[in-house]
Amino acid sequence: MVLAAVRDVAIVLLALISIVIGVLLVLLLVQIRNLVRTLREEVAPILKTTQTTASRLDGTVHLVSDTVVSPLIKVNSYAAGVRQALGTLRGPRRRSSRATAGGSSTPVTLHRVLNKEADHEQ
Repeated sequence: MVLAAVRDVAIVLLALISIVIGVLLVLLLVQIRNLVRTLREEVAPILKTTQTTASRLDGTVHLVSDTVVSPLIKVNSYAAGVRQALGTLRGPRRRSSRATAGGSSTPVTLHRVLNKEADHEQ
């Protein structure tokens, strides 16, 4: 008798737990459906707006590049050419003490510095 009563209580408890799990699964499915709806209705327009903004920014970058940066590069390159031509026409100049390394008569150049660093690494 006692064993039958324990069995009956266990069956009722398992049935109640199964019903609770079923209700929780239905609630979970409803929440997932609401999440998908929210993603479609709210996130998709945000992504579209972001894409539009990115394409406008791309256009702005090209405009600035074409109207500001490219002319500046040309002006700087012409100025460097004019400086080089004037330096060539002026002839050899006496080197200042700042342009030499450690008081030696050899000027410091980027090429020499890089070669020294490469020698130290080997």
